[in-house]
Amino acid sequence: MAVKQCLVMTNFYNPSTMTLDDFCREVAEIGYAGIELMNPGDQLSTIVEACHKYGLAVPSMVGHESLRDGLNKVENHDRIVAQLKANIDLAADHGIGGLIVFSGNRNDGQSDLEGMIACAHGLRKIAPYAEKKGVNLNMELLNSKVNHPGYQCDSTLWGVALCEMVNSPRVKLLFDIYHMQIMEGDLIRTIQNNVQWIGHMHTAGNPGRHDLDDDQELNYTGICRGIDAAGYAYYVGHEFRSKGDPMEALRRAWAVCAA
Repeated sequence: MAVKQCLVMTNFYNPSTMTLDDFCREVAEIGYAGIELMNPGDQLSTIVEACHKYGLAVPSMVGHESLRDGLNKVENHDRIVAQLKANIDLAADHGIGGLIVFSGNRNDGQSDLEGMIACAHGLRKIAPYAEKKGVNLNMELLNSKVNHPGYQCDSTLWGVALCEMVNSPRVKLLFDIYHMQIMEGDLIRTIQNNVQWIGHMHTAGNPGRHDLDDDQELNYTGICRGIDAAGYAYYVGHEFRSKGDPMEALRRAWAVCAA
């Protein structure tokens, strides 16, 4: 069974060159299983309806504001929990399986363990509601070396320890393959050893965060075979920035990951 591929809509859809209906139709014809949203706002229902028309799932969207100012600050918990509760309701109503959450950047005087404890405290406040509604909360792993200096959840080890600390079947990781290649490497082994904690994945070529082509160092055919062998049940979402025509880039990426 091949991995279920989706794509991040804002990276590939240009409303000035293509209608939403045509975009969803073409994405489905390529073979994609879903379209992932970031911050759809008041267009959520319209986008979901267009996706469902062509048999596309909407597997993920962002759960709360501010990547840098996140759950590792206790003073943010009331704000973030309220945003997550509202977005869990939206996700459940629209059949969206996961929300992305963020640790925030490291804080002066706070150790990584203390930041983890703060994140766990915040997630425990909302995890029972996510369990009730059947929506995953996926803590995103990002690199702090190139794109997100100071971001705290920048290693699989830290992310898995956080999930273990929260101990909820609905609190998982968004394993971003591009970001973890920069921070760790050893991707297939890491994914296979921790697959039970992974609720979503993202792709991009490294370096450059562009197409999954021969100008970058990641073998996405091999990686996706490893993901499939691990029994991973969720989606792999393309989040790269295409160097040329977005639809052609999506065709090539789908073929690479489906090989």
